[in-house]
Amino acid sequence: QVQLVESGGGSVQAGESLRLSCAASGRTFSSYTMGWFRQAPGREREYVAHITGSGGRTFYEDSVKGRFSISRDNAKNTMSLQMNSLKTEDTAVYYCAAGRSFKVVPTTADFASWGQGTQVTVSS
Repeated sequence: QVQLVESGGGSVQAGESLRLSCAASGRTFSSYTMGWFRQAPGREREYVAHITGSGGRTFYEDSVKGRFSISRDNAKNTMSLQMNSLKTEDTAVYYCAAGRSFKVVPTTADFASWGQGTQVTVSS
């Protein structure tokens, strides 16, 4: 399995931006579908976005479409989530995840490796 470490979380005002990063270990990073999930207090972990191994296809949960952008750099074993026009409802712990299979609509069960999470807090 691949080891994942997130960074880039923080506290911002509504409307501002943040960029999350995920650094992965291992030599087969490009073989993994990578995703971002988030978990707010008292709620289940939910899907945010994911990207194919080559980076050629990206997918988003409806509430973040047009505001968030997922990308990856396979040469550097990194993945990013650019979050613009943040809303208070985006407040959560954000997790990066890696999985061997690809699904258009993934769930947490499709990802075997997880980072420790990074807090994003958006205030009004």
